[in-house]
Amino acid sequence: MNAPADAPDLARLRRALVVKLRHHGDLLLTAPVFSALKAHAPHLEIDALVYADTADMLSGHPAISRLHVVDRAWKKAGLASRAAAEWTLWRTLRSRAYDLLVHLTDHRRGLWLARTLAAPVTVAPARRGDARWAGAFSHLYSLPRQGNTRHTVEVNLDALRRIGVFPADDGRRLTLVPGAAAEARAAQILRDHDLVPGGFTVLHPASRWLFKTWPAERTAQLATRLAEDGERIVMTCAPAEAELALLRRIRSQAPAQVVDLGGQLGLKDLAALIARARMFVGVDSAPMHIAAAVGTPVVALFGPSGEVEWGPWGVAHRSVTSLSHPCRPCGNDGCGGSKVSECLTTLPVSRVLDEIRSLAGGR
Repeated sequence: MNAPADAPDLARLRRALVVKLRHHGDLLLTAPVFSALKAHAPHLEIDALVYADTADMLSGHPAISRLHVVDRAWKKAGLASRAAAEWTLWRTLRSRAYDLLVHLTDHRRGLWLARTLAAPVTVAPARRGDARWAGAFSHLYSLPRQGNTRHTVEVNLDALRRIGVFPADDGRRLTLVPGAAAEARAAQILRDHDLVPGGFTVLHPASRWLFKTWPAERTAQLATRLAEDGERIVMTCAPAEAELALLRRIRSQAPAQVVDLGGQLGLKDLAALIARARMFVGVDSAPMHIAAAVGTPVVALFGPSGEVEWGPWGVAHRSVTSLSHPCRPCGNDGCGGSKVSECLTTLPVSRVLDEIRSLAGGR
């Protein structure tokens, strides 16, 4: 495939830094960038710069040499402590002498890194009308316009295409490595609850964003119908109080035999558990992307977020969306900013159940 006329000679580069400062699911969807770049230039050492609380999404990735972190807690530590932490990080990054910087968002830190790390090849998304931004990078790639019909994984990979790296199909896969400790924890959970690999469904009803959440009573009704079908159900959620409260409401209406692991699992533990499940059912969330990364079939409920851009990637799945809300996907935090999305809350249990049965039958 022909490369862009200004594509750099990657054979002459030694070390790259890929930056993605976003939330968990967003970070996981960058995993193919590392795989594709390493496959194209095996000699490259590829580092990542991410938020500390999201690092589990990429730790253990076989294409990543070093994982550097920005801790959001630095903002609360006081000006002197934050400055010291930032200085230590910058000195570490500077000492790595990067030849290539791939910045995957329009976060302003990217401009500072491009100017101070002095990598000869720097890639970032274009920012319309921002001459200062454009002048900081050697290569800019275009972001989708309104009405996007491409998945976020492909948009991330556009950063590589801009410099002549066109990923093969197997380079587009998500990668998440649970690790030995998480694998052992998941195996123990199965023994403790008399579960067998492939013999249970993980139901993850929550999201950190309330406007992406299905009502508790409908989730409980779904769990009841699945239990009547003979399905073993394992419910999970993050340890955040809002998510735990939602799970408590669901459990008060759901069958007693449901296994409740709400707030008890780290992200790596959750990945190892989902990898052993027959199916994952949940809303648009980081665990949904984790399920796709570990190869578990997914039934995902989408409201204001778009299933085209954010759907389960590279795995058998069904996306359940409203048939009566032409306004979606709007990207809003609930109808009128209410944190309640009618296109999601009105999804009937019967449709979700039909998609679960369809996907199970299709396997």
